Amino acid sequence: MTTTERTREIHNLEAAVMDYLNRLRREGKLSSDERTGWSVYDFTTGEKLVTINEDVRFQTASLVKPFIAAAFFHKVARGELTYNKESRRHLERMIQHSNNLSTNWVIRRVGGPQAVERILKQQYPAIFQEIQLVEYIPAGGRTYRNKASVHDYSRFLYALWKEEIAGASEIKRLMALPGPDRIYTGVRGVPKGTRVYNKTGSTARICGDMGILSVLGADGRRYPYTLVGIIEKEQSAPDYTTWIRSRGDIIRNVSSIVYKSIAQHHDI
Repeated sequence: MTTTERTREIHNLEAAVMDYLNRLRREGKLSSDERTGWSVYDFTTGEKLVTINEDVRFQTASLVKPFIAAAFFHKVARGELTYNKESRRHLERMIQHSNNLSTNWVIRRVGGPQAVERILKQQYPAIFQEIQLVEYIPAGGRTYRNKASVHDYSRFLYALWKEEIAGASEIKRLMALPGPDRIYTGVRGVPKGTRVYNKTGSTARICGDMGILSVLGADGRRYPYTLVGIIEKEQSAPDYTTWIRSRGDIIRNVSSIVYKSIAQHHDI
């Protein structure tokens, strides 16, 4: 494939995602008070395939929890915290089950939300550029003040995969534990045997997922790529369950569009 052909293919994938989103808006399935952000990076080719509203700050909801883990493991690496049975249990609950009490336990050990943000920005300034952490997770999970960009998640996933972050191997293990996702389960086309490292985020104002999918090809090789998708609503949805389910399906449909392009390019 020539450079021109590959450039056209990349453009076509982003255009396909945009066409799908625009159709949803025309059909009233995405409202005027909803904005979305998307990112796809192909590790095999080293190319960014989708960049839609990548540098816009969105509410983080629970998507921020792997970031909190990164700050925690930085302090472990410095000998300021210990990764023992108790802390492992809390981090597993934070990532696998999205438990907010355990999340706040980890944040307190790091020194509070501002300390988490400070560590991430000071230690990994090339990754965490739009992040803003100002609150613990409130009772009921109604967290609307913490923010980050799709690009922050994308850069984080890249560094995680390349193990350029303290505790990367353990964070990947935590993100690979069985749990909810919107980028693999129920996604048309993505084959069984795909490894998924992800974290979802859900409130009455945001539905998101960010992760790495590592697809096993017929040649026995793995083809990993990142996918970040966020849908944020200006006002809280009146019917949380219906809204989250329908927006989760939108993310799944985008994941299907992305996989189809990845599979076609690599002949998976």
